Amino acid sequence: MDDQASEAASLPGTARSCLKRPRHLPEFPRPTAGKVFSVRPSRRILVSSMAVAALLATSSGLASAIPADAGRPADGAATLSARATLADGARVDSRSEIDRLEKYWTPERMAKAVPADVPGPRAALPAAPPRGAGPTGRPGTTPAAPPLKAGERAAPRVNESSAVGKVYFRNPVNGGDYMCSAAAINSPSKQMVTTAGHCVNTGGVNGVAGHWMQNWVYIPRYRSGARPFGTYAAKEYRSFNGWINSGDLTRDVAMVTTWPLNGARVVDATGGHGLSWNFSRTQHMTVLGYPGNKDNGELQWACQGTTQQDGAGPKIAMHCDFGGGSSGGPWLRELNDANGLGSQNGVMSTISSGGWNQSPYFDDPVKAMFDAQGSIT
Repeated sequence: MDDQASEAASLPGTARSCLKRPRHLPEFPRPTAGKVFSVRPSRRILVSSMAVAALLATSSGLASAIPADAGRPADGAATLSARATLADGARVDSRSEIDRLEKYWTPERMAKAVPADVPGPRAALPAAPPRGAGPTGRPGTTPAAPPLKAGERAAPRVNESSAVGKVYFRNPVNGGDYMCSAAAINSPSKQMVTTAGHCVNTGGVNGVAGHWMQNWVYIPRYRSGARPFGTYAAKEYRSFNGWINSGDLTRDVAMVTTWPLNGARVVDATGGHGLSWNFSRTQHMTVLGYPGNKDNGELQWACQGTTQQDGAGPKIAMHCDFGGGSSGGPWLRELNDANGLGSQNGVMSTISSGGWNQSPYFDDPVKAMFDAQGSIT
């Protein structure tokens, strides 16, 4: 380890590195010849751009995904919402329930939480016409939003976003405590975050609908136990019927309305990303999250590179080697490193053999979910 890396390793809130931090992010190659390096001060960054042939070779044998050409139920693109609850079934509808939720997530309990189970193969779904590589409709975007009071935000740190955080929840099926990632997204309510469907619902198996998670909280810019923006309690979840009823990984997306914290809505406090849909599956993106296989999920990590279509199916993929815990983290177009905001065009869903990660393709139904949940307060 060089002197610069040794000095950085001793600073609070930094990630140890064996490489010097570049002054500026490089222009990444597309789509060949990847390079891996680390940056500071708040987390490491993994840069990846690999050949299409390698993607096709690895994505054909996914360790954690259904067959790429599996269809979806006719109503799979419709959505269903549910109110957030505590472990005893009480709705998180008042200050007393929020207080109980905050008391549940002690530092000790958070430390024992494990990365959410990455979804495994599900029963085959009814056949449907495959979606091709091109956009499924007219591309569209919604704007990002900076914090309401920019002066209260910490100075920007290279490659760390205040609009990305860690999620903790209880799985009602086995009673275990788990962690995922999520991101604040700008919406009319200013109270919404995005995550993976399997971070809010266990997902349907063999025709039996999944169970909604409990004791769900979002902690913006979590860092080694620190909660610089506090803890936001979930109020209401929304996910696709395809995930809830059938475990369809092409619909492994969720949006969650959170309660304001001390009068502050989450997007007003941290800023919120914009939304992109119907864009090309080949995009230069930044993936953010808290992978459990890197720093035990205690620091925010990033992966930058060029996405590709996931085999013959509708999903997109990038080689990040992000393990459990990163589930639900945003895949961002046009990340502005000065303010940590971008335009969300995917969400971390699965990992396959060889370190390839996958995201559902963001299409018109994702925008419809945004419209349905984005005004809930």
